[in-house]
Amino acid sequence: MTVNQILSTKGKEVYSILSTHTVYEALSVMSEKNIGAILIIEDTVLKGVLSERDYARKVVLKAKSSKKTLVHEIMETDVVTVAPSDNLEFCMELMSTKRVRHLPVLESSIVIGIISISDVVKAIIAIQKDTIEHLNSYITQ
Repeated sequence: MTVNQILSTKGKEVYSILSTHTVYEALSVMSEKNIGAILIIEDTVLKGVLSERDYARKVVLKAKSSKKTLVHEIMETDVVTVAPSDNLEFCMELMSTKRVRHLPVLESSIVIGIISISDVVKAIIAIQKDTIEHLNSYITQ
């Protein structure tokens, strides 16, 4: 299964914010949209990603104020991305080795979607379920 197949199932909706917004504003959008990370996109260029983990480690634990701290101060700028043609195994390897939970999907340097560890796990479960059904069908014939 490829990233593009996952996106065709889950959708390509992407939520983003500007780096000049406050962390509080970013968290508000994340809460409203029920997402664990938000992309920072400016003029169609991916500049970074901000996750709940970033907030916990770079604001809360350092006793900063989310209403005074700007996104660019704590966002991750070394963003790990994938292409629509990449497969699940590659995504799992990236998520594991780079210790990330979200992978923006880029096509010609433009963000066209994002997949999370949850999306990957759901896809793997669906593949395994399909395999089990095929094996059961084969055995009972």
